[in-house]
Amino acid sequence: MVRILLHIVFSLLALQLGAQSHPTLTMTQGEVSQIRSDINAGPLFQETLQNTIKEVDREIEIGVQVPVPKDMAGGYTHERHKKNFFILQKVGALYQITQDDKYADYVKESFMAYAQLYPTLSLHPTNRSYATGKIFWQCLNDSNWLVYCSQAYDCIYDYLSAAERAYLNTTLFRPMADFLSVGNPQFFNRVHNHSTWANAAVGMIGLVMNDEELIQRALYGLQDDGIDKGLRDNDGGYIKSNEHTQAGFFAQLDYSFSPDGHFTEGPYYLRYAMTPFLLFAKSLSNARPEMDIYGYRDGILRKSIYALINQTDAQGRFFPINDAQKGMSWLSREVVGAINIAYNDFGNDPMLLSIAQKQGRVLLDGSGFGVAKALAEGKMQAFEHASMSFNDGPEGDKGGLTILRAETKPNDEILALVKYAAHGMGHGHFDRLSYSLTGEQREIIQDYGSARWVNIDQKGGGRYLKENQSFSKQTIAHNTLVANATSQNQGEVKIAEHNKAELYFTLEDDPTELAVSIIDSTAYDGITQHRTLILLQDELFEYPLLIDLFKVISSKPNTYDLPTWFKGHHLNTNWTYDKSNLDRMVLGSDHGYQHIWQEGVSTELGDMSQFSWFDQDRFFTLSTVTDQDDEIIFGRLGANDPEFNLRPDPVHILRRSDETNSLFVSTIEAHGTYDTVSETPLNPFSSIDHIEVLLDSENYVGIRLSHISGASRIVMVSLQDNNSESKHIVRLADREVKWAGPFNLINE
Repeated sequence: MVRILLHIVFSLLALQLGAQSHPTLTMTQGEVSQIRSDINAGPLFQETLQNTIKEVDREIEIGVQVPVPKDMAGGYTHERHKKNFFILQKVGALYQITQDDKYADYVKESFMAYAQLYPTLSLHPTNRSYATGKIFWQCLNDSNWLVYCSQAYDCIYDYLSAAERAYLNTTLFRPMADFLSVGNPQFFNRVHNHSTWANAAVGMIGLVMNDEELIQRALYGLQDDGIDKGLRDNDGGYIKSNEHTQAGFFAQLDYSFSPDGHFTEGPYYLRYAMTPFLLFAKSLSNARPEMDIYGYRDGILRKSIYALINQTDAQGRFFPINDAQKGMSWLSREVVGAINIAYNDFGNDPMLLSIAQKQGRVLLDGSGFGVAKALAEGKMQAFEHASMSFNDGPEGDKGGLTILRAETKPNDEILALVKYAAHGMGHGHFDRLSYSLTGEQREIIQDYGSARWVNIDQKGGGRYLKENQSFSKQTIAHNTLVANATSQNQGEVKIAEHNKAELYFTLEDDPTELAVSIIDSTAYDGITQHRTLILLQDELFEYPLLIDLFKVISSKPNTYDLPTWFKGHHLNTNWTYDKSNLDRMVLGSDHGYQHIWQEGVSTELGDMSQFSWFDQDRFFTLSTVTDQDDEIIFGRLGANDPEFNLRPDPVHILRRSDETNSLFVSTIEAHGTYDTVSETPLNPFSSIDHIEVLLDSENYVGIRLSHISGASRIVMVSLQDNNSESKHIVRLADREVKWAGPFNLINE
């Protein structure tokens, strides 16, 4: 009791000595005045405002609800406290905009209820996190609460009496900030999206309370954290990194992003982390403009927003790489905020307005008002996706991502995403040199994403499931080479974080000939992999054709598996297979193989094996160069999955046993349509007649694609010289081929 009284006295003195105007975080007095005076200028803002008033007024009628925490994600107490912090942030904004005291009173009553509850709480009773929270099962959610509630507190700060503010500061907000930082250094003092939320939470409440100690702690981390170097989080990620010796918000900005804005954990997690990054940065920009936080690292936050929105498919869905839930898109609340802030604070890019229009709502602050007003004034331009590459790592030297986009016809595209990035910390997957293929509306060749049911209480309380480790992260779960049925880097995060792939070349300028080539010699000891993927738009093919040339070099024999996780229903093959074993076999015992049923095995293969499938209204064919010693396995996910946590997805696996060097050559062709009303298929068969390897040497790979029309295409790739100016002369069986640069396409 004496300690609380002393804190109140000191807080009152600080308030008298360091008074500041409020709001000062994500809203300012000037912005509020502009909104009030010109509120009819942005119809979308008005619509958002009215919808928010209806939502908030319903909550006020229900009354303040602050239950004693007990549930995991999806349970009542978790969802109630989660709803509380979203509502409180909105109520605070409504108070500033409408000046209606009922909104300030609701925020005040809620905070007083939390101030009564918080001192009584020990750790959350679930105790299932590496950083267990008090209000929620993990400190991460407690930090969410504080990030949002600090904005509400900022909005009603001047409405409260000095004694009320001192009571809340000393009983609720300062103890929570201390708990999230000095009380949980393993959570606060690392480079990770979790810590970004923690840093923002402590820093934002510090700005509201004018608590310089908290602000400095948020910016620079704890000076002595005592974290054991072997400590891991619940996802298998290491807390302490030899490469990241600093902590705090600046460390997040320094180490989480590559120089071009790519977030090492992937777009799904950048979408989530964008909220604390931008809200804290906007708060610092408003309260501490002399810091020029927006200019830090050559405008890294601006770059990160553009990296995020460009790492989406044609529908704005984020690529589901690493631990990611499919379907998350730029319609999410986090990206609404990012687009609003980016438009107003980073140059008024009119293309961002087209995304805001699709989102259909804005923030209730100056940035949201600015977007709504610009939309009403007709300043919008269409957002244009493009082929591009992103580097990974703080210095941009740890691999990256390449996006190849080929527009096929109006409002249609085929997109190849090729991943050769850094591991991605605890949320990373062992999937170097993998790719996924996406159409306008659908995945064609999928990245599985994560094994998790977010906020579904029946599925592990919304946490990552054990199958996320045993399958989703493993190499066989991805469309890349697996050597000896073992995941890359032995399935060890620590090893994977120190290794990297090298970008060999990209071709992104000509939309008809897009390509990326990558080399990796670290994923498997003694094995070098060189993969070249080409997205070819050609008059011979109805849609862009994906060509995959995968060269493997080893000093000893290995078994190589090349999986293709297709989406859809099996149609036919040009080879025979055995599906007579009704007692399905499991494909292996570890590294993800234990989750795959073996449903069929080839019995005889020719020199080109074709497999066709159907998905929604389109046909697809995988054509592969094979020989009689190869084996093709049809598998299906779901073995050793007693709780049905995994989707029963099908996979096509090309296996080569007892091989040293090997060249995998394949194409994926989209073709035709099926009209379900007329029941009419159009162009249901592949137009590729044959694929022939013309050259497979240390220096070059060459293939010929023969079309059913009689025409053909020759593809040549230089494996040792990627200089765009270098000239090459290669003798094939029937001709001499000359070209410049690492790639050449010849029409026959």
